[in-house]
Amino acid sequence: MQITPRANRNLTVCATVSILFFLANFGFANDDWSRFRGPNGAGVSSATGLPTEFGPDKNVVWKTPLPPGHSSPVLTRDRIFVTAHTPTTKKDKFTYKLFVIALDRKTGKILWQREVPRPNQVRLENVNGPASPSPVTDGTNVYAFFQDFGLIAFDAAGKEKWRMPMAAFNMFYGFGASPILVDDKLILPVDQDLSAYLLAVDKNSGKVKWKIARPDVISGYSTPTIYQPKTGPKQIIVPESFQLSAYSVADGKRVWWVRGLACEMKSVASYDNEYLYINGWGFPLNQPGRQIATVPFAEGLKRYDKNNDGLIAREEISGDAPMDKVLAPSYGFDAFDLNRDGKLEAKDWDIFRAMMASENGLLSIKLGGSGDMTDKAIRWRYQKPVPQVPSTLLYQGALFMVNDSGILISFDPVTGNVIKQGRLKGAIDKYFASPVGADGNVWLISQDGTVSVVKAQGEWETVAVNSLGEECFATPAIADGRLYIRTQGTLYCFGKA
Repeated sequence: MQITPRANRNLTVCATVSILFFLANFGFANDDWSRFRGPNGAGVSSATGLPTEFGPDKNVVWKTPLPPGHSSPVLTRDRIFVTAHTPTTKKDKFTYKLFVIALDRKTGKILWQREVPRPNQVRLENVNGPASPSPVTDGTNVYAFFQDFGLIAFDAAGKEKWRMPMAAFNMFYGFGASPILVDDKLILPVDQDLSAYLLAVDKNSGKVKWKIARPDVISGYSTPTIYQPKTGPKQIIVPESFQLSAYSVADGKRVWWVRGLACEMKSVASYDNEYLYINGWGFPLNQPGRQIATVPFAEGLKRYDKNNDGLIAREEISGDAPMDKVLAPSYGFDAFDLNRDGKLEAKDWDIFRAMMASENGLLSIKLGGSGDMTDKAIRWRYQKPVPQVPSTLLYQGALFMVNDSGILISFDPVTGNVIKQGRLKGAIDKYFASPVGADGNVWLISQDGTVSVVKAQGEWETVAVNSLGEECFATPAIADGRLYIRTQGTLYCFGKA
């Protein structure tokens, strides 16, 4: 689809006004990067004068060595907060220490570093790390979450305000969601394979305000956003397994929901004041046309339950049929075994079937309503391959999405039509950081630390490609003409000379 320059300008104006209206309703400053992915998770900053060309020795305001961590930096007017852990190897992967770190925003100097206890040893898979969730700040205090501990709060000087140790979590890939703040509440979605819940904690005291059980939710890794209806109180938007749900900020009750999401959600929603955009990816077999047939649990028992104990054990899986291969321990068995006991019971089997029936894709969903809004709210679907981790970015009239191998796609957010699709030159790699937008450009960072800068327009074009020479999993922070990028060993502040 081609968009004329005039139409593109109209889209730009409409989208920019919508986003600013949406942010204004929440009292967020447009340059407030206090949580993961900036103001309400939109990934958009009003900062200008940002550098497009930079590197370890170019346009560096300062750079500070840091312990590793996948969490993204969050900002106050004079501080930067991150979480981190001591380096690990395969042999000592359970001996690391956890830290909350504060840096001076002007100079990059480390002001304080506080160690956090580790009472738990929670499952980690693939590239996830023990300091993946990003902290959140109210402009003075910092609130951090670690899957091996729980929640903890410090003031600006590094004095502990309160702590909330939490029981060990049960998530297949380890924790990914970050806490957020709304009014006086610290919100944390615990999307785990058994006993999932949504938690609200008083930010000043650490006391539980409310805790809502979500029995139909399994492992998820997505950070919430806040929605303010035109009438009525604020709502918490959580992309969950198989559905997107809106919960009341006041008491945690579920207000409305939309079914049809992927079986595992990792991305954060992009939005304007009327629609949101959310992408999800579970298995390659969740692509429409590649899905396999499954059978009810009773038939599964006849097929696999060799010892007739009413359960299906890892060692009982055999065969070369598509369902056999998916259930094999070398592929998906552990993801379906919710309590990790090496056996599938009826509930596990139902989840397996639901996961196999779900579809990957990108959806546009109308915000608001009451109850099940599935039949009314979905505006369009895009069901070609979407990224596993990075969120989309709605900025200046276009919706941007980057896939592995550096394939960047821009969409018309109204229709879902693809405007332009192409490979980012020199940035062919996996992507974990989400794109961010400011100053008329979009920044995209690959795992190997290659930063592509493209013009924020439907017919995007590459402005610059920069190499940081180090792996990067964290999403950048942007404010006041500065770009803050965290690699595995360094926090950079880039700005024009």
